[in-house]
Order: sequence, then C-alpha cells, then structure tokens
Amino acid sequence: MQKIFNPKNLRNLIIALVVVGLLFLAVSGYLTPLFSLGSSPLIGTQGWLSRQYGAMRDYFTSPRDMAQLRSRNAQLESELALLQGHIVALQEDLGSMRVLEALMGFEKEHPEYRYQAATVIGREISPFQQYIIIDKGSNQGVRHGMPVVTEKGLVGRIDAVIANASRIQLISDARSVVNVRMQTQRVEAQINGSLTGEISINMVPQNVDVQVGEVLLTSGLGGSYPPNIFVGQVLTMQSRQNTLFQTGSVQAMVDLTAVSAVLVITDFTPVDITPLLP
Repeated sequence: MQKIFNPKNLRNLIIALVVVGLLFLAVSGYLTPLFSLGSSPLIGTQGWLSRQYGAMRDYFTSPRDMAQLRSRNAQLESELALLQGHIVALQEDLGSMRVLEALMGFEKEHPEYRYQAATVIGREISPFQQYIIIDKGSNQGVRHGMPVVTEKGLVGRIDAVIANASRIQLISDARSVVNVRMQTQRVEAQINGSLTGEISINMVPQNVDVQVGEVLLTSGLGGSYPPNIFVGQVLTMQSRQNTLFQTGSVQAMVDLTAVSAVLVITDFTPVDITPLLP
C-alpha cells in the first residue's frame, strides 16, 4: 500500500509557502524596514571603501596633476610677461608720439625758426656737470652754440658736436648764463646754473617788485639765444640792504631731468660779443 504522507513533499510545500509569504510581504512593503536595517551596514561599508579608493587614486595621480598645473602656470606667467612687455612698448611708443606731436606743435607756433628734432641718448646730471647727449650732430647740420628747446621752453645750447651726436649744456649747468626778461615787468635780468643744478636769478634792480610765479623769457641780449623763449618761473626773491640787485630762485619750464626729445634751432647763429665789452 503506497504512503499518502511524504515528508519530502511536505518540506517542499512548506518552502513554497514561505517563499510565497515572503514575496507577499515584500510586495506589500512589510519587509522594507527590515531590508533598510540590514542594508545600512553594507552601504556604510561601500561608502568607506569608495572614500579609501578615492584617496588612493588622488595619492597616485596628484604628482602628475601638480606637474601639469606647474607647467600650465609657468606657461601662463610667460604669456603674461610677454603681454606686459608689449604693453610697455606700446606705452613708450605712445609717449614718444605725444612728445613728437608736441614738438611739431611748437614748430607750427614758431615758424620763424628752422628746427632739427633729436632724441636724448645720454645724460649727465651731477654736481659737476649738467648736460644731455642727443643723436644728431654735424652730419645733420647741428653746430656749436645752437639753442635747444622743447615745446615747453628752453633746455640749453649745443656745447660740443661730433658727426652724429651732440652734447647740450643745460641751463642748470654751473657755467650757464642766460639773459632773460620778465613777462609782466619788462625788466631784464640773468639766470645762472649751479653745481647743485639749482637755477638762480640775478641782476634784478632793487626797485622792482617781483612776484612769485613771474614768467621769464629769453631777452635776446648777449647774442647767445633768440628772444621770447620761455625759460622758467620765479620761485623766491630776496632783497638785502646795501646791495644793488635782488636775487632769487627759478624753476625751469622744462623738467631737465626727464627730457627725452628736443628741437635744435638750426638757423640761429650765436654771436660772441665778448670782444666788444669794455
């Protein structure tokens, strides 16, 4: 007689019922808290492993990235230096163009003279000498004694000449003497340079009331300079008892320490009147 009850079939039935029950509970959402509780340690472990992997990856790749960054930074610095060099060159060109434009404007305002434009290529500003050197000489028609100006006023005169360069004695040089007149007072005087580069005014009569800021122009006396070129302005005046003349200090119209381009008046011939003086 065949057995109706089979333990093996019962076990399979129980397993099937348990599986069906679990599926039903899972679909119904009753097992979600249990799954979350069981998966939390796994998620934390996975996150820790991910962080450790990222740290290891950064450790091995950082040197290469830093080398690339340094190389890129060096390239950018080189390009920046090149651009800055271009900017400086453009600014210098612009400054030179403005200087030349101003000199050309001076030529148009004073058409009575002929000029030779020149660039300053040397400078000696010391307690013993006050001069600059320009890039034009006898080959360009420059001669000893010719006056030198900028658009602002008198610079000095040609002191020495070679074929393609000349030396200009500045009005601040200790050997320089310029005969001037006051613009408002119409009084004549002299200005002198000094070892320190300061310019003084002399030979001003005691009865003349000279105001600070009085403009001085070349008088044309003495034969060294043509008349009516701006020279400077009076800074201070001193009047002492028992003296015939007042003295004072003068600020040159031209910044003699920063001259970069000049005009040489080539059609003015200085006259040495020393032999005629008593």
